[in-house]
Formats: sequence, structure tokens, C-alpha cells
Amino acid sequence: MKTLKTIHEYDLTLFNRLNSIRLNEDLMTLNRYISKTGDGHLYLLLLAWISLQESIQNPVLLALLIGFAVERPVYYVLKNGFKRNRPGSVLDGFQSIIKPSDQFSFPSGHTSAAFMVAVLCGYFYPEVMPFLLGWAFLIGLSRIMLGVHFPTDTLMGMCLGVSTALISLEIILP
Repeated sequence: MKTLKTIHEYDLTLFNRLNSIRLNEDLMTLNRYISKTGDGHLYLLLLAWISLQESIQNPVLLALLIGFAVERPVYYVLKNGFKRNRPGSVLDGFQSIIKPSDQFSFPSGHTSAAFMVAVLCGYFYPEVMPFLLGWAFLIGLSRIMLGVHFPTDTLMGMCLGVSTALISLEIILP
């Protein structure tokens, strides 16, 4: 239990440090835009674009569809199983910049989906892998800066996203 307490203390310290610089309105506007890129709309556009460019047998499309079919249910079970409240619900006097879509914060669904898409697309298009991983990292960071997730929420989201991408690749690749 001492280890969990230490992790929690580091989590709160990092959260508080990151949120101490959120007074800059331009930075918060940028974080809102970055976070919105992980809302799901771009994923639907990506799936539609890939399906129009290639056949339905396209391995990228298949990997993304399998990835989301695995990642979303696992994310939902974890989020509703752990039931970790968001920072605004547990920290006295703290208010997030945006209104979260649900009550619980662990793991971060935005971060999970972003890392899954980044790893899968980066596998098939390695030249854009650094950009995609940077984008996924910024989504996780933006969720902390906007005050809707603790750092460990986004860390677990990253782990979930990468894991489901690897599972998806394992399923579709011979």
C-alpha cells in the first residue's frame, strides 16, 4: 500500500505542477484544439478515407477496425471498474478547463485511442511514426493540462492503446 501512496503522491505533484502553468490562455486554447483531435471525429474520417482509397481488405483499415473493437470495450470495462473520479471531483477548489464527457478518469480514452491509432498507422507508414507518437503524447498532455485527467490516467491510456495496437497487428499479420 505504501507504493500506491507514493505513486499517488507523485501523480498529484505532477498534476499540480502542470496545472500551475495553465493560466496562459493561448496555451489553453492550443490544448483544447489538441484534445479535440482525439474526440473521435478524425478517426471516423481516417477510416472513411482509407476505405475509399483501398479495398476493404486493406491491412491498415482491418488493423484499425480490430484495434477499436478491442480497445473500446476494454477501456469501458476499466473505466467503469476502477471508477476513479476526475481531478475536479476530488481536489478542493479545482475546476477543469473543459467539461469531461463522463464521470470517471482512469484510463484516459482520448490517450488510449490516440496511441492505438498512432502505433497502427505508424507501423504501416513508418515515415510518419514520430509525428503520430508526438501527436498522441500531446493529446495525453492536453488532457492533464485541461484538468480532466491525472498523469497516471494518461499513462495507462498510453499502455492500453499501444497494447491493443500490438494485439491488432498480431491478429492480422501472418
